[in-house]
Amino acid sequence: MAKLTYKIVEHDGGWAYMVGATYSETFPTHKDALRAAEIASAEQQVAGATDGIQYEDAEGKWHEELADGRDRPQTEVSD
Repeated sequence: MAKLTYKIVEHDGGWAYMVGATYSETFPTHKDALRAAEIASAEQQVAGATDGIQYEDAEGKWHEELADGRDRPQTEVSD
């Protein structure tokens, strides 16, 4: 199972959360960024519907898979 960490960081004159190398929008306060990260982290764990997906890989080849909507990552918020 994958694990995602939402890290609170200073960004672009304010505060944001990062997941991997991706920043959220910028928030005016640390508290606002922390609350947004907690909400996003909780929503990431909610199961969805099992459905077919299609995607193209880096080499231009298309793939079809069945994505299990119950396969959700573990998440945490790091402040």
